[in-house]
Amino acid sequence: MITINENYLKLNASYLFSEIAKRVASFQKSNPSKEIIKFGIGDVTRALPKVCIEAFHKATDEMASEASFHGYGDEQGYAFLREKIAQWDYQAHGADISADEVFVSDGAKCDTGNFQELFSQTLSIALPDPVYPVYVDTNVMAGRTGEFTQGRYGGLTYLECNRDNGFVPKVPETKVDCVYLCFPNNPTGAVITRDQLTQWVDYARRNKALLLYDAAYVAFIRDPKLPLSIFEIPGARDVAVEFRSYSKTAGFTGTRCAYTVIPKSCIAYDAKGNGHALHKLWHRRHTTKFNGVCYMVQRAAEAIYSEEGQRQVTETIDYYLRNANLIRKELSALGFSCTGGENAPYVWVDAQTDSWKFFDMLLEKAGVVCTPGAGFGKCGEGFVRMSAFNSYENVRKGLERLGKALQR
Repeated sequence: MITINENYLKLNASYLFSEIAKRVASFQKSNPSKEIIKFGIGDVTRALPKVCIEAFHKATDEMASEASFHGYGDEQGYAFLREKIAQWDYQAHGADISADEVFVSDGAKCDTGNFQELFSQTLSIALPDPVYPVYVDTNVMAGRTGEFTQGRYGGLTYLECNRDNGFVPKVPETKVDCVYLCFPNNPTGAVITRDQLTQWVDYARRNKALLLYDAAYVAFIRDPKLPLSIFEIPGARDVAVEFRSYSKTAGFTGTRCAYTVIPKSCIAYDAKGNGHALHKLWHRRHTTKFNGVCYMVQRAAEAIYSEEGQRQVTETIDYYLRNANLIRKELSALGFSCTGGENAPYVWVDAQTDSWKFFDMLLEKAGVVCTPGAGFGKCGEGFVRMSAFNSYENVRKGLERLGKALQR
C-alpha cells in the first residue's frame, strides 16, 4: 500500500493565492461584464526591459547554429551572469561576495522553500508574523511543526510584527536555530535599518544560528541609509544566506530567474557539533535536483547590468513606486493607517475590520482585488496588502472605485 506524507494534511486550508483566485473566478462568473482591477497577487504587468528582449533574441539566434549552440550550462549558473551579480549587486556596495558564492536558479520562491531540506527535523525555526506563506508551509510539509491551532502551527517561534515595532521583528529572548527575514518585507512593505539588521547578525553569531534573508524586493529601496544586502553587515558572511530575484526587479515573473548567495564561510553543524559549509551542501542539492536556468534567460538577466539596462530597470521600478505612493496617499486620505509603499511595492493597510470581509466587500462593491492579511498569519488579521504592480491608469481607476465603495 502506497502511503502519503501526512504532514501535507496539516496544511491550513488552501494556499492563500489559490483561494483568492477561486473567489475572483466565482465573482467573475457571476458578473461577466464587470471589469476587475487587481491589487492582489504580486505579479508584474510591465513588459521586459528592451535590453533583455534584445539579449533574448541574440541568444536564441545563437542556439540555431552548432558553432554557438549551448546545451547544459554551468551547474551554478553561467559565469558571465554570476560575475556581474557579484560585482554589481555586492562588491559595488561593500559586500565581500565572489562569483563562485552565487547560485542561479528559477525563482526565490523555489529557493526559500527548498533551502530547509538541508536541515534536521529537530531544527527550531523563528519567522515573522505576518509572513510570506512559503516559509511556513514548506516546513510544515517537511514535518517540523505540530498541528495548526488558533491560527498558528505548534513548534514554530512566531515573531510578532505590528505597528508598535514598525512591522520589524525583534530579536527573540530565547535561542532558535534558524530565522527567516524578508526586507523590504512581503507583505507589509516595511524596511529594516542597518542597526536593526546588525542586531540580528549579532544574535545569529552568539547562538550559532542561521539567517535566511529574502531580499527579493531590494530594487525598490530608494533610501540611501538602508542596507541593500545583509552582507553589508560585518560578520554576516558566517551566519546568513541571501535570496534575490529578477521577478520584480526586471519583470521576470514569467521568465524565471533568481539567485541565492551562500558565502563559503557560512557554517551549519551536525549532531556532534562539527561544522559543515552550507555552500557545499547546497551545491550538492542544487546539482542533484536542478538542471539550470536556460542560456537565453541568463543572457537576458546579464543585460540588466549594462548601463542602459540599469537605466531601464530603474525606470520600471520608479513606475511601480509611483503607483505605490499613490495607493498609500489615497488610502491615508480615506483615514486608513498604511505601512510600506515608499521603499517597497506593497502597501499594508489597516482595514479596520476582518481582512477577508474587507476583501469580499472590495471585490463585490468595487471590482477591486486586494490580498487579505489573515493569509499571512495571525498578526495579519485586520489588514490587507495592496500591490503596486499594475498600470498607473488602473491604479487610479481602482482607487476611485475603492473610494466610492467605502463612502457608501
